[in-house]
Amino acid sequence: MGLGVGDWGWRYIESPAWSEGACDLLFGTFEKSTRTGRAGTRRTADANRRSCAWWDRSTVPRNTFREIRAVNWLVPWHQDTALPLATRFDDPEWVSWSEKAGVCYAHAPWWALSRVVALRVHLDASTIENGPLRVVPGSHQVGVLTDQGVRDYVKTNDHHACLVPRGGVLAMCPLLIHSSSKAQTDAPRRVLHIEYADTLDLKLGIRLAVA
Repeated sequence: MGLGVGDWGWRYIESPAWSEGACDLLFGTFEKSTRTGRAGTRRTADANRRSCAWWDRSTVPRNTFREIRAVNWLVPWHQDTALPLATRFDDPEWVSWSEKAGVCYAHAPWWALSRVVALRVHLDASTIENGPLRVVPGSHQVGVLTDQGVRDYVKTNDHHACLVPRGGVLAMCPLLIHSSSKAQTDAPRRVLHIEYADTLDLKLGIRLAVA
């Protein structure tokens, strides 16, 4: 796929890429303005474009997530199939249109999602007790599944808990089947989720919205 995530659909950046101070400073930027969503506290950030050394392409809107035992949800197994788009258009491959914070979203076909990679910057350590991300290795290769298809796939394939130190970065394909359980501790699990695409213009008349 050319996204640096390998056959498993995800990989770690080998060592913590962000210092303790950088994590504190970054989360402080987003702390004042949050909204509550299924995965705990979520904020869509309107920040300047960032890039990383191994994947320097266009960014689409990013979120921060915060999960603690007092305020957290079980996130069931799923794929991330919605993409932000500059304008609405008519195409049978793009379905379930919605609007969030003035940005159009639609559920995308596999060929568009295969051109996106997500970076998850861990502002806190992700442990087995605070509801870590769980992934099904290789599941990004089966295409876009229905909700029942996702459940059936998980039943017959192994999954992996992604335990990442503070400042660590995990890269993943949005088609990778993933979930998280409820936190069993008051220690927070705050994650900055950034999505990159290899181009803004996926096809004539289909352009990604960017942060």
